[in-house]
Amino acid sequence: MSNIVIPRFGELLGPFISQVPPEISPRFLALLERGAASRYRGWADMLPEHAEGLLRCAEAEDEIANRIESAFPMDESRRAELEAPLPGALKTYYDVFAPLDVWDQLRIQANAERQGAGAWERIAGNHPDPKVIEVLNSCSELELTSADYLDALLAEHDGR
Repeated sequence: MSNIVIPRFGELLGPFISQVPPEISPRFLALLERGAASRYRGWADMLPEHAEGLLRCAEAEDEIANRIESAFPMDESRRAELEAPLPGALKTYYDVFAPLDVWDQLRIQANAERQGAGAWERIAGNHPDPKVIEVLNSCSELELTSADYLDALLAEHDGR
């Protein structure tokens, strides 16, 4: 078992998230979910024996993004405003993983999934629309499913 430090992604990415107006910030988070999907695809390439499960996690990240984009419509004239802080946010996110081996990267990601679930739950707790709350809660469930998968994968790896 590794003694890695798990970052608080909300704090780490907060400077980028705060650059986006609050009414479109869920859409920004959806773009970050797509960045996580890309990471999962990379891990699937690195661990082909676990590719099926890791690709399911990538699909879950994309599904979260799709659900959020549907639940939070946005005027496309705001696209540049939405995407401006994205390169810095993705670089910051990816830099967390860069010095670590793949198993420690997955340990961090398992925790990041749980943090993401909490973020969707907090947004749901402050949203007035029951239909949107339902979408947000479903996104939280997808995050937790991926976290559980990673935890099981890590337990199997650690038990070898």
